Amino acid sequence: MLSDDAPAITPAEIYSKWADGWMLLDVRTDEEWDQGRIDGSVHIPMDQIAARLDEIGDRVVCICAVGARSARVTAYLNQQGIEGVNLDGGLRAWVGAGKPLVT
Repeated sequence: MLSDDAPAITPAEIYSKWADGWMLLDVRTDEEWDQGRIDGSVHIPMDQIAARLDEIGDRVVCICAVGARSARVTAYLNQQGIEGVNLDGGLRAWVGAGKPLVT
């Protein structure tokens, strides 16, 4: 279970968050990003988040492969005063829900 610092949403909730102006932040590696991503997402690898905070919006959906790294980033962003939520299950859950990836 995720801590209170890393609230989570389901794949079905992504589009409504994006429509409401939330940034889709993919924190996976460059190699993972190149293999496929959610259309409209922004790529900032997890190890670059702290140095690139100025590129991150006020409301963010964090995304990784299975939800573990993005949960850590979500908790960090919330500690920095950014409203963040984690995609529960990551891209594995996204694809499992029949949602598309782009390359």
